[in-house]
Amino acid sequence: MTETAASAPQPAFDPAADRRRLQELISELAVVRGKVTLSSGKEADYYIDLRRITLQHEAAPLVGRVMRHLLAGADIDYVAAGGLTMGADPVGTAVMHAAAQQGQATDTFVVRKAQKSHGMGRQVEGPSVEGQKVVVLEDTSTTGGSALTAVDAVRAAGGLVQAVAVIVDRDTGAKEHIEATAGVPYLFAFSKNDLGLD
Repeated sequence: MTETAASAPQPAFDPAADRRRLQELISELAVVRGKVTLSSGKEADYYIDLRRITLQHEAAPLVGRVMRHLLAGADIDYVAAGGLTMGADPVGTAVMHAAAQQGQATDTFVVRKAQKSHGMGRQVEGPSVEGQKVVVLEDTSTTGGSALTAVDAVRAAGGLVQAVAVIVDRDTGAKEHIEATAGVPYLFAFSKNDLGLD
């Protein structure tokens, strides 16, 4: 007789160890030094390429568990998590898989940059977010623009946005801008200071 997902023993994870290891991997793999121009048009002395983390075999599961722990610690209630393609896509998928590992159901969704002009004409893809409590995710944010685009699209689709959550906050005003504009909490797993960045 096979066990159901609900009755199967769930793996035990150590949130502090997960966080430490993810921080190490971000520092080792994702921080690129040198002059770069960000998507916002601003210049920086380093670039945080979090796709090197969210799409990496060891780090991706950690991303899901760390983001779930972050949201739980802030007492955020949600049934789906996702954001603007493509930075948010692997973050949402990681959260969904981490939830499943722990015997819980969390959907993910993908927000297109523009509404489709054909087919069903949806901008928010995946299970319907209408009437659902959701979290908007992003890997990192400089100005908050991508997250706010996702918030607007999710709200237009009837979703109830509970928070915006990112893996790394660059401390460039995204938190203040998102909280003032969207009226929801902005959470982040790591600050640039956590990563030793000026």
